[in-house]
Amino acid sequence: MKKQILGLGLLTIFAVAAAAQKNQKTRPPIIDVHMHAYEKDERWAQKVPNPLTGQPMTATTELAHMQATFAEMKKYNIVKAVVSNDYQAVLRWNAASPDRIIPSYGFDNPALPNLDFLRREHAAGRLKALGEIGAQYEGVAPNDPKLEQYFALAEELDIPLAIHIGLSKPGIVYDDAPKYRAALSSPLLLEEVLIRHPRLRVNVMHAGWPMLDEMIALMWAHPQVYVDLGVIDWALPRKEFHAYLRRLVEAGFGKRIMFGSDQMVWPDAIGLAIKGIESAIFLTPEQKQDIFYNNAVRFLRLERSGNSSRYRLAKRQTSKLFARASTNNRRSYSSRPFEP
Repeated sequence: MKKQILGLGLLTIFAVAAAAQKNQKTRPPIIDVHMHAYEKDERWAQKVPNPLTGQPMTATTELAHMQATFAEMKKYNIVKAVVSNDYQAVLRWNAASPDRIIPSYGFDNPALPNLDFLRREHAAGRLKALGEIGAQYEGVAPNDPKLEQYFALAEELDIPLAIHIGLSKPGIVYDDAPKYRAALSSPLLLEEVLIRHPRLRVNVMHAGWPMLDEMIALMWAHPQVYVDLGVIDWALPRKEFHAYLRRLVEAGFGKRIMFGSDQMVWPDAIGLAIKGIESAIFLTPEQKQDIFYNNAVRFLRLERSGNSSRYRLAKRQTSKLFARASTNNRRSYSSRPFEP
């Protein structure tokens, strides 16, 4: 019996490995610049279902959440992910998968991070980025002097910084974040920060939705600004997301838009986010490849990290995969009615 159980276990391991290898050959690689890790979360205790699909929550501990997220990453061939939130949990994710996880220090309250600690973590080779900075949840504007030291630090250390600007869940000011203000969603509040720190690499999370015209104005004036599509690529109505994305691309910023899932406590959101972009039939295969992979390589400077030949090879090898995937998705979605 023990031999039979052992045999079944080995078969399962081989099957998972084979599936992952198959995904690497059939799905183009993806870099997710917007993920989260948690030590604890009250949504786990409440078993809050996915707000879009209503699917029940199954991963309700740090370990289960990490394992479920890694499984989705393998399924969709996500080769890198920038992960933030609870920093110690982020480091455990990185220890479990050092080749895939890029540790980032995220916070909402600007009074909490310790600059000396951040410097030590960077010097030790652990800290690779700053953000998600969710100061909007604390009623703090992007140009508030309380954040100045973190912008200066990111510029000094030459690490990317990601800041939450824009939407949250409807009605959040009445329960989870009473200091949150929609009025702080203007991307143009970053302009003076960018002028003071011209070498700062900034990712405006959620692409500043719904402030489209302001987002375009900021990106036009400041070439160092990139955006990610976290949460808007799966939580918004599909038609609205596509209209927003299409306008950004048609305005000329297809090389500065990055994929982000913002999966939070629902790892199944990763697939929903990918589907949101794959179903955008107005995008060319090259534009999808840029959003899913190439733009993040450039923004994160992965080509300078000692793996430049690897990323150049991956770029060449994946062009055909994106073209094939785009053709398949065009067939699948062109005849399909609107889905949220």
